[in-house]
Amino acid sequence: FALLAEQVYDLVIVDEAHHLKNRRSLNWKLVNELKKRFLLLLSATPVQNSLVELYNLLTLLKPGIFKTEKEFAATYMTPGKPRVPANQERMRDLMRDVMVRNTRALVDVRLPRRHASTLRFDAGAEEAACYQDLSNLVRESYPQAASPLRMALRHLQTAGGSSPAAIAKAIERMRENFPDRLQWEALRQRCLASGSCKEAALVELLKRNPEEKKIVFVHHRATLARLEGRMASEGLECVLFEGSLSGLEKDRVIERFRDTAPLLLSTESGGEGRNLQFCNTLINFDLPWNPMAIEQRIGRVHRIGQTREVFIFNLVVKNTLEEHILRILDEKINMFELVVGEIGAILGEMEDTQDFAEMVFAAWVEASEQEQSAVFDRLGEQAVKALQRYESAKALDEKLFGEEFTTS
Repeated sequence: FALLAEQVYDLVIVDEAHHLKNRRSLNWKLVNELKKRFLLLLSATPVQNSLVELYNLLTLLKPGIFKTEKEFAATYMTPGKPRVPANQERMRDLMRDVMVRNTRALVDVRLPRRHASTLRFDAGAEEAACYQDLSNLVRESYPQAASPLRMALRHLQTAGGSSPAAIAKAIERMRENFPDRLQWEALRQRCLASGSCKEAALVELLKRNPEEKKIVFVHHRATLARLEGRMASEGLECVLFEGSLSGLEKDRVIERFRDTAPLLLSTESGGEGRNLQFCNTLINFDLPWNPMAIEQRIGRVHRIGQTREVFIFNLVVKNTLEEHILRILDEKINMFELVVGEIGAILGEMEDTQDFAEMVFAAWVEASEQEQSAVFDRLGEQAVKALQRYESAKALDEKLFGEEFTTS
């Protein structure tokens, strides 16, 4: 904090600036202390709960614009109704020098529709047993584990949602950290011999329309390697995009995908900074627990320049943590129908001290099997309430600002 405050900046840009809505927060104090010539705040929802949030943001931009908070409240807020403005025209006059507001409708951003389908599969007996034993070992180990081991256990559980091959690889890398190595090694050997119901389902899905370009996103590299071998054995041409490639190699992979190859197998690195609008079909083979990462994946194909409707397929095994996550994101808040950027705002309404991934992992490891459905139902209810708060904030934003602050 002190080191940053010592520097002199020409321009400070703050994205998601509604996180500065509380003048007592460290975020607000840091931005206020920075020595800067210009400050740009970017936010889709500058006011969420009270007009005091607007006062705090505008005080950063133009100190003294509304004098003190007490005077602001007396002049511009309706008593007992913190979201209802008084003297709205006078308030807008003061804000015109520091605020620009545009909506998607005003800048004519119209993307084709996107359609999402969640495909659920029954694991074979051995695959299901491996996942169950993995979850049991994670639950048993978690309460006594130190922080680094807890991170390893979380990674192991994410591997469980990808493939038995990913579980085996994760155990191989981490087995020295486990007190009961024999149990983990026995599970690793079983996972190496296990099949994957999603792998078979992916092959079937790809063969339905082999000429149409498709992106398959995979979180775990062991799964990626397994899928590459399976595509070769099935005679399905593909190219691989992953983080260890050089910049030039990545460019060549994208060129091949665009020009000749019908299929791209990609890790999360393919979800960052690439424009792939020539493709309109995306398959989430495994599911990041962070919804923002899912949105990043979708944003590679559903973006300005896309001319066709976009199709998203989520592959998930029944009775897994990932199935619970999809029920919340898909069924409760319709994530796959939201405008890009909205999921972050909704999760911001939901999250407090934990982010979404931490919430779902805690629900999985801390609840018994009998309690899990009820625990995830409560998380789903929290998500619905967060969506409602977000919608309310959007309505308030429209009421407060309308089209008064648009660029000409």
